[in-house]
Amino acid sequence: MIVKSGRVDFEEIYAVINDGASAYRGIIPADRWHEPYMTTAELQAQIDDGVQFWIYEQDDEILGVMGIQYKNRVTLIRHAYVRTQDRGKGIGSKLLKHLCDLTTTPILIGTWADAKWAIDFYQKHGFRLISGAEKNGLLRKYWKIPARQIETSVVLASEDWEGE
Repeated sequence: MIVKSGRVDFEEIYAVINDGASAYRGIIPADRWHEPYMTTAELQAQIDDGVQFWIYEQDDEILGVMGIQYKNRVTLIRHAYVRTQDRGKGIGSKLLKHLCDLTTTPILIGTWADAKWAIDFYQKHGFRLISGAEKNGLLRKYWKIPARQIETSVVLASEDWEGE
């Protein structure tokens, strides 16, 4: 079942994010990896900045999380993670479809350039890579991330994205 998260889900969302993010260990640049991947303060800052988390629950356990953030004329998909033991079961696809159904504006997704599986996942769902200067501009405009992360990230856009 997919439901909007509540305050009581914070610790479990934190656990799912950090478990799921283990896939990036050794893949993303070493200077961008840290333990934990996302601290509780960073998670709270994301929520305070408007990221709304949706959770995939089964048997009263959160197996996957995905955030949605409305920014001006676009919607961002943020922090998409599935527990390591539950990958490959369609949980991410179900969450993505649910969040895509919530919005009528173009969707942008940022991820690490070396996370080929993540890029493939989004492309399988109809998103296309944005490159070069447009990618960098979008990351600067819609995300609050350091320059080094901009250098090592990509942006994917929904089919209805027409550019800036």
